[in-house]
Amino acid sequence: MKKNTYRYYDLILAVFAACLLISNIAATKLVAFGPIITDGGVILFPLVYIFGDILTEVYGYKYARRAIWTGFGVMLLAILAFTIVRYMPPAAMYTDQASFEAVLGFLPRIVLASLLAYLVGEFINAYVLAKLKIKTEGRLLWLRLITSTFFGQIADTIVFAFVAFGGILTGIDMLIFIAVGWGLKTGVEIIFLPITYRVIGFLKKHEKVDAYDKKTDFTPTKVSL
Repeated sequence: MKKNTYRYYDLILAVFAACLLISNIAATKLVAFGPIITDGGVILFPLVYIFGDILTEVYGYKYARRAIWTGFGVMLLAILAFTIVRYMPPAAMYTDQASFEAVLGFLPRIVLASLLAYLVGEFINAYVLAKLKIKTEGRLLWLRLITSTFFGQIADTIVFAFVAFGGILTGIDMLIFIAVGWGLKTGVEIIFLPITYRVIGFLKKHEKVDAYDKKTDFTPTKVSL
């Protein structure tokens, strides 16, 4: 069977993967907004979910699933490259080895937490959105976008918090960390709803597609279209 070719899918996929990679690098810096402490990834990472929503809503779960695994592969490649460079002998005139390691020397536990949280959160987000689209017969887009992000982001934040900081953050501190991270990310989704609506409308019109996953195999590990 001939596969559909879409004009903008590759572009959105590239931006999706770029946002994921850049946000994970930015996350190496902790930032403070008054008493609220988070990481630099909060600037771009919510856009990963927004682009995930767009991919699922327009092209369907299969195309979103391929994007999720592509982003995962990009992250693994970046981690591998930075790790190899980290342990290569520095030139005599290079005096920033410690700084390089501090910024790009990803701790194994943080890397594991980030990758696991990303996979769990993104697949839940795509699955919930696809199922709700069928349930609502394509209506109430705003509700579907917020609901899928609600579940995806809470799963992402919980997995990351417990894998990265389990045993370090406990009790109320852990709950605050999860609540702040989830609240900020979900809040960005809500703020960007008008833009998300316009992008989805543009793509459906110009790509001539509005996918419904009524017969889709939702197996997360399957990457074929």
